[in-house]
Amino acid sequence: MKALIALEDGAIFEGESFTGSGETSGEIVFNTGMSGYQEILTDPSYKGQIVTMTYPLIGNYGVNPEDNESAAIQPEALIVKEYNAIPSNFRSTGNLADFLKDQQILGIQNVDTRALTRHIRTAGALRGVISTEDLDPESLVAKAKNSPGLVGRDLVKEVTCTEPYGWADNKPAPGSNFSSTGPGKYRIVAFDFGLKYNQLRLLAERDCAVQVVPATTSAQDVLAMNPDGIFLSNGPGDPAGVEGVIDTVRELITKKPVFGICLGHQILGLAYGATTYKLKFGHRGSNQPVKDLITGKVEVTSQNHGFCVDLDSLNRDEVELTHINLNDGSLEGMAHKKYTSFSVQHHPENAPGPHDSIYLFDRFIDSLK
Repeated sequence: MKALIALEDGAIFEGESFTGSGETSGEIVFNTGMSGYQEILTDPSYKGQIVTMTYPLIGNYGVNPEDNESAAIQPEALIVKEYNAIPSNFRSTGNLADFLKDQQILGIQNVDTRALTRHIRTAGALRGVISTEDLDPESLVAKAKNSPGLVGRDLVKEVTCTEPYGWADNKPAPGSNFSSTGPGKYRIVAFDFGLKYNQLRLLAERDCAVQVVPATTSAQDVLAMNPDGIFLSNGPGDPAGVEGVIDTVRELITKKPVFGICLGHQILGLAYGATTYKLKFGHRGSNQPVKDLITGKVEVTSQNHGFCVDLDSLNRDEVELTHINLNDGSLEGMAHKKYTSFSVQHHPENAPGPHDSIYLFDRFIDSLK
């Protein structure tokens, strides 16, 4: 089934759907990972976006429930060069096409993903529309121009949990105020800005009882739970567009140890008084080099973000730079000099990706002792 991909700048790319008919819009981005497509598809940080995989063959190892990082597929669509409909993997319980079809998500193949990626690298991330129903290029470009962008948009409210829940027996467990968490020496409240399950797994493995709360939870309600520490998760979109959270975090960092990842890192930056900006085409993949300025070591990291904290806007008398991106020099980590509060822009929980940065979870636990 023929499909057209139209970008807001007028560029058109052809392909075909391997999941049926439909039409959708979103910011078109690319991910450079060679694998991990299921974890990418279930990462809430991709809400509002259409993901292009740069690796040419996708679907070859199928899907399985254990690799989901949230309860649903999060991107608006998936674009690949070639879809493999016959997976070969002892862990596979289904194929990628059915996984997408079950949640009515478009999958497009036979696209020149190299050309599309080069276009995005030159022009920057662009709004786009994919359709199998409207094949008029002019009409689709107009729709792309009129589709919502990410700047100033609060996408966290679309992915955060509606009720608190715990983490027990390696799965979400409904309940509040640590009533449904597994056993643990340390009590951690995790703000769900669009978190990934592996973050909760890694905290639980480190003797933590984890209580997940909606993004709108007040500082007073969190402190009433008497946690040992606060975790700020990843999430989608523009951190400056997330309503009410910055003031909450600003209050919490003066009272409890805080660890932030990705969007949580950006929100911490805003709470410190810094500013954020949109990257040209973002960092997305499992092979991004980052230098730990404390140890001097270089880590290969998993990343997925389109916004960044402006390191020049940080008050260096109060905040220390801890990690730098070696591709473009952008900020990858910081720590407050007065309060027990630190964060990184990349994803130390991997899933998918390397485990080089997993020590940051141990560093968080050490800060609770």
